[in-house]
Order: sequence, then C-alpha cells, then structure tokens
Amino acid sequence: MSKDYYQVLGVEKGASKDEIKKAFYKLAHQYHPDKKTGDEAKFKEVNEAYQVLSDDEKRSRYDQFGSADANAGFSGAGGFGGFDFSGFQQGGFDMGDIFGDIFGGGRRQRTPQGRDIQIDIQMSFAESVYGVTKTTKLRKHATCLTCSGTGAKPGTKSKTCHACGGKGKTVHLQQTILGAIQSQVICRECDGTGKIPEEKCKDCVGEGVVKREEEIVIPIPAGVRDGETLRMSGRGESVPHGVPGDLYITVHVQSHKIWRREGDDLVADLPIRLTEAVLGAQKELQSVKGEMLTIDVPERTAPGTILRMREKGIPGIKRGGKSGDVLIKVAFAIPGKPSKKAKELLKDLEHEGF
Repeated sequence: MSKDYYQVLGVEKGASKDEIKKAFYKLAHQYHPDKKTGDEAKFKEVNEAYQVLSDDEKRSRYDQFGSADANAGFSGAGGFGGFDFSGFQQGGFDMGDIFGDIFGGGRRQRTPQGRDIQIDIQMSFAESVYGVTKTTKLRKHATCLTCSGTGAKPGTKSKTCHACGGKGKTVHLQQTILGAIQSQVICRECDGTGKIPEEKCKDCVGEGVVKREEEIVIPIPAGVRDGETLRMSGRGESVPHGVPGDLYITVHVQSHKIWRREGDDLVADLPIRLTEAVLGAQKELQSVKGEMLTIDVPERTAPGTILRMREKGIPGIKRGGKSGDVLIKVAFAIPGKPSKKAKELLKDLEHEGF
C-alpha cells in the first residue's frame, strides 16, 4: 500500500463516515493554501485521502487491494488466469462498469448531493458555557425562492420528459471486449425525475437552485469546547434534484479573565490575605455571567484549599443531566513591603505559633 490514507487523516481503519469527514475538515482548514498554516502539498494529500475514504466503493477497493483504482486486484498473472486487463482502462473501458452491467444489472445510481461548507464562529467564554444562538449569512447555492426548487415558472405545470419518456433513465450502449452492452443511465434532461417544466423559472432557468445569500441560524449547545466542530445537516450547498450538503461550524472560544475550564468544571483562583485565612472572611468574585458571587472563606483555611460548589459548572445537557462543579482555589496574596508595625505584629504572631 503506497499511502496509508487512514494515517493521513489521523483516523482508525474502522472510522465512521462522520469521523472521516470531521478529520478531513479539520486538516483541510489547517493546511488550506490561503491560511497562514497552509501547506499545498499536505492539502492535496488530505483531499486525496478523503476522496477515497468517503466513497464506499473506493474505500472497499482500497481496504482490499491497497488501491482505489477500479482495476485493483484484476491485473497481472493472478487475475482471470493471467490475462492483463490494465490496458482497457486507458482505452476507455471501465471494468467496474462492464462487470457491474453484466452481473448486477447496471451500476447503482446515486442521488446527487451538494457540497459541504465549513465555517468558523467566534464566541465568548460565557456563551460556550451556557449555549447561544448565532446568526450568519452565507452566499451559496440554495433552493430558488421563486419556484420553491421545482424549476418551473410559478403557476405552470411540469410535463413528461421527452428524452426518457418519464422513466428518468435512458438506454446507453457501450462497446466492450465482450461485445455491445446495454445499460441504463440517469436522464440528463430531467436529472432522473422524469419531469421537466413546461416553462422554466426565470430566476433559476429551470435548475431549481440559485446562488444567493442565505441567513443561517446556528443553535450552539451549552458546554461546547474550543475547537469543537458542529454539524447542521442539509445546510450546505444545494444541487438540482438532489439533497443539500452539510454545514460544519468550528467553534473558537475566547478566554476569560477570571474563569477557566477543566473538564466540566469551572475553575477560578481566589487570592486572600493571611488574616482572612486565619480568621475567615467573606469575599466577592465575579461569576461567568457577570454577577457577583459571595464566597465564605472558613477560619483556618490553608493555602491551596479548594472551595467547591457542586453542579454549578458546565451544564450537563450532554451528560444525562449531571453538571460540572465550580471550583475556587484559595491562594495567599503576598502583601508588599511590610511596615515596622506590621513586622512587630508578625513577630507576635510567630510567638503565638502562626
């Protein structure tokens, strides 16, 4: 196997399609030539790996023979009694098409799918903790609003496609080494629908999709992490008579001046004076939401003590309802140069065992 496509994308051999797609978009975003971290060679290599592993047929050939080529496993002395079929690909013969037509009744026709889109969203630390709804505008191929995707002028009807007679498929004759083979292919006139507009929509010219700006409302769940990628199914590019691609949103979370995230816990440092540690005190600390929290520091609090507020951290929507905790780490605030009186008092405390 000349290239390990799984290693290129950084996934296991048994990775799901979603895992492969997420890995691809992360690396494609990283190595895109237009980015500061861009690497054209790496970008092409990642794209090549994704083109193979995202296609069930190509992936199956790759896993079995180490190549995604349609002739993999048939060339050389080991295939069909030593007969070499490698030259037929160059002459315009696709062995996958030939034997699929003979034994399988023709290659399975797939519903066209639009291109996926990847975008980046910036958000505050508080928004990442409690969730937020973001709105963005994308210019992309989307359903024509004039004809609602039918491709027909409003008020007119569709008629039977003249090319396929309403069957959605046309007969295709292919000359092969085994003679003429007849197969059925999707009709190009109606894209397999069997219908065409009596009068085409003036805005999309019968395509059903147009390039336009579309407002996308993105619900971002509570507890999302920095760098996490979310998927909105069907919000990518649209294609005529097909299904839209998906929209992938990579989240970038701004840091907070007080709080940080450790797993599902919200953590902050609370500086206190020596006297507050010995005698106890009430301190105030700004919450993630911007409210002021009153923190009770007990008497004789040792440095490094963690004050815990259970299930007040990252909301537990994704974890069966159990939220993280708020952890406040007590640290001593070292004062500046002590005065003469302060030194005398400290010496008295030292005699008392402090």
